[in-house]
Amino acid sequence: MVLLLALLAAGYFLVYRPVTVFLSGWRIPAQSAQIPAASGNVQSPLTRSDVQKFVRIRRDERAALGSSFTSVQNTFQSIQNGQTPTFWQVTGVLRDLGSSVGQARAAQVQGLVREQLSRERYNVVRDGVNRSLGVPDIDFGKIASELQGGKVPDFGNTVKLDASPQTTALIQPFKTELTATAALGLLGL
Repeated sequence: MVLLLALLAAGYFLVYRPVTVFLSGWRIPAQSAQIPAASGNVQSPLTRSDVQKFVRIRRDERAALGSSFTSVQNTFQSIQNGQTPTFWQVTGVLRDLGSSVGQARAAQVQGLVREQLSRERYNVVRDGVNRSLGVPDIDFGKIASELQGGKVPDFGNTVKLDASPQTTALIQPFKTELTATAALGLLGL
């Protein structure tokens, strides 16, 4: 009976609580109505202006995460080294991020408004930059939702390396900075 209570308490504090706090921060901030609506062909090839806007927004997101970014960065480095994250690593990232992800998403919204960039176009730009950087296609938001729903997510990852040469050339001036913050791509930021 004591062992069962200990396991339940551990499950609550090590899995359920971090996932719940992470998901509460994951929700799109209320001011999202100010984000410009998508216009034109959001799937069009990236431009220098798109990449510059993305870099400025990425800086804001990184600053908003503060010291909790280190946990994401360490997990990202492990993935880049060919290791699949374990259940405990993923829940540790979610625990460390806690409400900081909400602050990063709010910074993203403010950046989208400031840069006059729609969320849809931002997602296309982010995906292109991430492919150019070799960022694994892992969605911690989806993983957290699955954990909260009682499902054990698939922690395998795929790396999409089908980046266009044009995008690779566009990010070149920012490659060092984008590589240092590439782990934000794991958060959908």
